[in-house]
Amino acid sequence: MPVRAIRLIALTAFAIASSATTAAHAQKKYDPGASDTEIKIGNIMPYSGPASAYGVIGKAQAAYFNKINAEGGINGRKINFISYDDAFSPPKAVEQARKLVESDEVLLIFQPLGTQSNSATQKYMNARKVPQLFVATGATKWGDPQNFPWTMGWQPNYQSEGRIYAAYILKHYPNGKIAALWQNDDAGKDQMKGLRDGLGHKANMIIADKSYEVSDPTIDSQIVALKDSGADIFVTWAAPKGAAQAIRKVGELGWKPAYFLGNVSTSVATVLKPAGLENAKGIISTAYLKDPTDPLWRDDPGIRTWSAFMDRYFPDGDKTNNNNVYGYATAQTMVQVLKQCGDDLTRENVMKQAANLKDFSSEVLLPGIRINTGPNDFFPIEQMQLMKFNGETWELFGEVITGEVGH
Repeated sequence: MPVRAIRLIALTAFAIASSATTAAHAQKKYDPGASDTEIKIGNIMPYSGPASAYGVIGKAQAAYFNKINAEGGINGRKINFISYDDAFSPPKAVEQARKLVESDEVLLIFQPLGTQSNSATQKYMNARKVPQLFVATGATKWGDPQNFPWTMGWQPNYQSEGRIYAAYILKHYPNGKIAALWQNDDAGKDQMKGLRDGLGHKANMIIADKSYEVSDPTIDSQIVALKDSGADIFVTWAAPKGAAQAIRKVGELGWKPAYFLGNVSTSVATVLKPAGLENAKGIISTAYLKDPTDPLWRDDPGIRTWSAFMDRYFPDGDKTNNNNVYGYATAQTMVQVLKQCGDDLTRENVMKQAANLKDFSSEVLLPGIRINTGPNDFFPIEQMQLMKFNGETWELFGEVITGEVGH
């Protein structure tokens, strides 16, 4: 055989081998819940029960995924968003998580809401190696990649928020007496720990605290006891229903403390209006999202984009409810992770990409706030800004503050 022919055969064989190798590298990788046409995402929300005010978050997320699908999906794949109600009940949350993983075979569970519900499912999700991603609760336990590598939070953690209030109190009310109402779960305990740690050697400024259960029909007796303590500063860590009850009762009693409210319950629509806007005047909280009721953002391009989204994809949604802003921002973060996954839609790569977010931002995050994660940093948002309610809207003040907890 001529030398030229031998070389041609060799080159052809090399080309075939090279193309096979390239094809292998470009091969699509799928775990259950992913295919050439679909990405199946699970979700658990309290559409009923004592925390049903949060259910709108799941509806806003579904609307955003509908928008993404209408625009062609993610890398050509449509999102199949399956969201179930757990009524804010941990046993029900476990049942729904099993259904999503074992029956629906979702790729991941995104933004399941509630500290108690996520605590109940965390070991199961990690044992099954299914992402429990961007959980809708700020407990610090969601940022523990060494022990729970398949669980990641999203929002600022509660201990950081507690420290921010403590710093403000020490500066402006150094001789104050603090009373606190807190939800009897990991969320409430985290927030109280942040407050106490932030007060440091002046933690004895807390002269009274009372816990409550989310299922309690009323918290009037706790509020009366806290007022009777003689405190002139009141800190409330509560879900929307309890927060609204507390604000209303404080108003009814004629108690006028310096009032601090956990940022999970700052919705004008679902907390402050039911409590009475006049009763809420002067309350201080924290924010990391733009508030659509704040005139500051009336002409903001980001809020205009969000408002146009609401008009088209969630026309029944309430634009004064900042839970709809939250649902929008979290869904955007999820889409970014899936975009980064490319054609490697394995559960392992989902977590890898979730831990590789670099200066990602939503147009509804406050200016200067960015989402950053790493293999050992499962706290995506660690910045907040103080705000005060003027009787109609929240007004931001001070600088953006970076939390101290989580590293």
